[in-house]
Parts: sequence; structure tokens; C-alpha cells
Amino acid sequence: MMTSDLMIRKYERLLRPTQSVAAPIYARTPQNAFVFIVEDDVSMREGLVDLLESVGLQSEAFSSPTELLNMELPDLASCFVLDIRMPGISGLDFQARLVAAGVRIPIIFMTGHADVPMAVRAMKAGAVDFLTKPFREQEMLDAVTRAIELDGMRLDRSRQAIETFTRFQTLSEREREVMDLVTAGLMNKQVAGRIGVVESTVKIYRAQVMRRMGAQSLADLVRMAELMRSAPGPITSLSAILDRPK
Repeated sequence: MMTSDLMIRKYERLLRPTQSVAAPIYARTPQNAFVFIVEDDVSMREGLVDLLESVGLQSEAFSSPTELLNMELPDLASCFVLDIRMPGISGLDFQARLVAAGVRIPIIFMTGHADVPMAVRAMKAGAVDFLTKPFREQEMLDAVTRAIELDGMRLDRSRQAIETFTRFQTLSEREREVMDLVTAGLMNKQVAGRIGVVESTVKIYRAQVMRRMGAQSLADLVRMAELMRSAPGPITSLSAILDRPK
């Protein structure tokens, strides 16, 4: 179980006075999504940009992952379209660094030299598709659509976690302790024994927690606690990932 203090450290850097929680973005338009293309062949890069622009998708193309060093990640549903074999950091190495750093933006791989072990490795690490060149344009568009839908759900979950944590911050230290114990499955009497108060006091704290968190039931409260534990905080830059040694 993640304690209150761990939750605070996880989210407090995300909560600034000017920050607002955006509306759900799962149902999005192409203008509200972004595709990063990483391909060392210039004609392929330009062709992919043209293809995505033809359906209204925003994109930017790079010749290698290192060109992403100073790139800020947009607060939009996104995906990477990566070539497998590139000079320097390969597509698979880049994927490994993203996974190690907790970046969950979906990846679509493309290659002209596919083999089964390579495809298996990519898919086990979370790639949403693996396209062998030459591929049909519709295959790429279908893969990008799936990836953006997945990332939209990820962003929604992350934003919901931040909104939930904003409410969590309004709780007192004792209320947070009660929430931790109640959502871990302890009964009121057990919670009272654990924190050294009478059961009626626990009931009061529990009611206050439910009200401040906006929970309609214990099941709601458990879902909120799980959301804060499991949803990764957003990462806005890739520089630390790419600087990390292999």
C-alpha cells in the first residue's frame, strides 16, 4: 500500500496555483492529438508527415531519438512512430528507456528488416503495433488511431488522479490516516485500535473523508485510493530519459 506521504510526494509537484483539470479527452479530434515520427530516412519521414496531415493529425518528424532531447511533450494524446534500426539509439533501445522512466505514450514500430524475436520483444514491452515496410497507408492510420485512443485514456486517468489528489490534500493528517486504513479493508473498530481512538471518532473521521473526497460509497473511496496509487504522473520532457546510460 502506498502511504499518504508517498502520495503527497508523487503529486505535489504537479499541483500549481494556475493548474486546472481539463475535461475528459478520450473522444478527441485530430487537432487535439500529436504524433512523433522518428525515422532516419528523409523520404519516409516526409511521406509520413504528409499522410498524417492529410487526415488532420499534427506531427513532427525527427531523424533520431536524440533530436527529441529538448522536445516538450504536449498535453495531448500522443504516440511515437519509430523505426527499429537507426544510428545511435535504436527504436528498441529508446522504447526500453521510455518504459524504464515510466513514460507510457504508445509506440508504433516500423521496419524493413523485421524478425520474429524483434517483434516479440517490442510487443512485450508495450508496443501497440509493429508494421513491416512497405505498409499500406491505411495500416499506419489505423495503428495511429488506436494508439491515440489508448493515450487519451491514459491522460484522462492521470488527470483524474490529479483531481482526486487535489481533494486528498484538503484532508487532515488524521483523516488521511483513516482513509489509508479504511481503503486497505480495515473495519471501523480495527481502525480505532490502530490509531488509538474510540470507534465513534473513527466514524466521524470517515464521514468527513467521504464528504471531502466526494465519495458516495466505500467502493468509490477505494477506487480513488487505487487511482492515486496506480496512475503515473505526467512527464513533460524526454531529456532525462535520453541522457540516461543504456
